[in-house]
Amino acid sequence: MINFNYRPESYFNGTGPNTLVCKLSYPESQWGEEISIYANVLDSEYYYEAVDFYGNEIKLNPEKSKQPLTLQELIFMVETMDVDPKTAQGNIELTLSGIPMAESLLYNHLEAYFAEKRKNFGMI
Repeated sequence: MINFNYRPESYFNGTGPNTLVCKLSYPESQWGEEISIYANVLDSEYYYEAVDFYGNEIKLNPEKSKQPLTLQELIFMVETMDVDPKTAQGNIELTLSGIPMAESLLYNHLEAYFAEKRKNFGMI
């Protein structure tokens, strides 16, 4: 069973100023797009950033938080990512409309959630 209220104690293990929260792969996209979501800490707040191959400015909700996100909040973030259509590069809007395959060392059930969702939509 997936614990949607799971929240890691911290994103950081002392090895650097930012960390990979999750990696999203979109195998149905033309180029097998990938988006990585990172957390950075500044003034005791976590700031989130999504990075893709094209350098798109991907809007995240929330953009920042006082503590690590719950699994439910991270899923919401992934499912509501958005870009400005005027500056979008590489069909990112179409990519974001898909259901990703997800990996995360911090959120063990993220992969299972999106695998089940892909299965329900006949994508596995």
